[in-house]
Amino acid sequence: MLTCEICGEELMLEEDMKTHLLLSHLENKMSCPLCSLSGVSYDELSFHISTAHPENHSGLQDSDCDAPACSSPAFTGTKTDMSESATSQSARESCVTPGGGKRHSMPPLTTDIVQSKRNGALIPPSTGTTPVRGGSSPGGAVPTISSSSTTRSTTSREMSVRPRVATAAVDDDGEDADGVTSEHNKVKQNRLSSPRKEKLFSCPMCALVCSNCFILQEHVELHLQEQNSAEGAALGTSSSAMTSTSSSSCSGGKRYECPMCAIVCGDSFSLQEHVELHLDYGAATSCAESPSSDLKLARQLQQEEDQRRREQEARQEAEEFKKLQKQFGLDSSGGYRRQIERTMERAVARGLMAPQDFHNKRAEMMESLASGVDDGRTRTQGLLGALYEYYQREARDCVHVWLCAETDHYCSSEGDKGWGCGYRNFQMLLSSLHRIEAFARCLPEKAVPSIPQVQSMIEAAWKEGLDPQGASHFEQKLQGTRAWIGATEIYALLTSLGISARITDFHQPTGPGDTHPRLFEWVKQYFSQASQGTRLPPRVVQTTQPPLYLQHQGHSRSVVGVEQKKNGSLCLLILDPGWSPADARKLLNRDSVSLAVRRIRKFHGNLKHKQYQVVAVEGVLSPEEKQICILNSTTLRAERIP
Repeated sequence: MLTCEICGEELMLEEDMKTHLLLSHLENKMSCPLCSLSGVSYDELSFHISTAHPENHSGLQDSDCDAPACSSPAFTGTKTDMSESATSQSARESCVTPGGGKRHSMPPLTTDIVQSKRNGALIPPSTGTTPVRGGSSPGGAVPTISSSSTTRSTTSREMSVRPRVATAAVDDDGEDADGVTSEHNKVKQNRLSSPRKEKLFSCPMCALVCSNCFILQEHVELHLQEQNSAEGAALGTSSSAMTSTSSSSCSGGKRYECPMCAIVCGDSFSLQEHVELHLDYGAATSCAESPSSDLKLARQLQQEEDQRRREQEARQEAEEFKKLQKQFGLDSSGGYRRQIERTMERAVARGLMAPQDFHNKRAEMMESLASGVDDGRTRTQGLLGALYEYYQREARDCVHVWLCAETDHYCSSEGDKGWGCGYRNFQMLLSSLHRIEAFARCLPEKAVPSIPQVQSMIEAAWKEGLDPQGASHFEQKLQGTRAWIGATEIYALLTSLGISARITDFHQPTGPGDTHPRLFEWVKQYFSQASQGTRLPPRVVQTTQPPLYLQHQGHSRSVVGVEQKKNGSLCLLILDPGWSPADARKLLNRDSVSLAVRRIRKFHGNLKHKQYQVVAVEGVLSPEEKQICILNSTTLRAERIP
């Protein structure tokens, strides 16, 4: 049998004794079975017992003479029989732990045992009655022990239990043989007299308390090994017991709740490890999901970028559309009448017009608008006759000259400046049609309408079903606006009047330097077709063909003739509504006609726009043909050259 040197526990095997010492004494930093001292090492506890409780230690040593030896890697001791009082005291103070070892805890003493040199004896600091071993002296004082017996028991105990520590001999006067060793023992005794205040760690599976986290880890591993080696049924029972013990232990102490889940830990170190597992798992999850997360983020950023680009394009398109509306007079800023009034108001404000003249001209304008007939202030007559006489007299470098029928020139006024060129060119064309007998019969009125009246006539053509796409573009309204019109509106207006017309589209240049030689050839063919039957046509011919409506980007003009030079080159004669009446009248004056003709001549290099459209009058429509043209105008088609 092997007996524990500290608590007297008897065990059969050496391995059981090692486990008992580890669990009951070493991991718990040792507890004195005779007082409240705890949390010290085995060597310190042995020194404490030999110095603070010498009478009990000597009793244990005397009864230990014939006990079998117990050896271990860290301890060398003998079997010791505790005295009856010590044995009963140890039995009362010991309890069986779930690990199989004994755990000792003494009730705290009212007075600490201290070492004092008084005739070589250990005495308590006061003379109060403090039981030490379950008994007391008759006077209530702790009995004194001679220094010689104390020295012997201490030496014997240290040599048998702790051979690595040498004890110092004490002489009869209480002085140490070695002063340094005596002073060291005194300081160590004072330190061991009271428990140290250290941080304690409780086992989550039993009631064991350790001062070192690493010892606690080894202790818990022993628990786990014991669980794995037990039977299935015993394992379940042991688990339930340990769980209840852990719950009761945790409920009594401070609880640490995980901030990321509902787990409750018994100490801060376990909580830290648990939270680190959370963080490691979260990092691994984020790394595993990073490709999909990056792809999702990239798609979201791309969608936001596309949305911003679409919004920016929509805003830019809206701004450009507003600019186009303003440029083409579709911004509801007023039409012909309002523009004339503003022009005259500015003239009055600048002092260029008297208020009386303002009211007189405004009254005349209102009368003209009410009648629907142009007032004729911008009209110039007799231009084609003057050109015919000029070419008869001069221009000997021309082989042939073809002129259209007599046409009046209409120029822009204060009410349509900047946007009325299409209306003015229609007035020129209509003035020529009135002079041609074949067309004059189908025209209801012999007077040239004003610009507001022309707008009203175009709206009436839309209502008949002509050019529905153009009507939708202008939202079925031209009156009261400064909207520009083009070749399609002229075509619809002529068709509504019963006149056959054709649109020819020269959609791209056909010569070097972005020129249009095909356009010049086509115009020559148009004007010369009346004289093709004669063998020798005259050099200057005034035909019965009406003028041509010539449209290009931003402006329109009227072609009234064509010249053919001796070298074969062609030159168009064009009247521009942008001229003033004074410029047009220069053609009527013999002195200035030569300079004026230079202005109306347009060679290949003068017409370099990318696209040109020409509206040519061909004849008169019958009612049936007019209905066919209305049906076909759902999608207007132009003859494209080339």
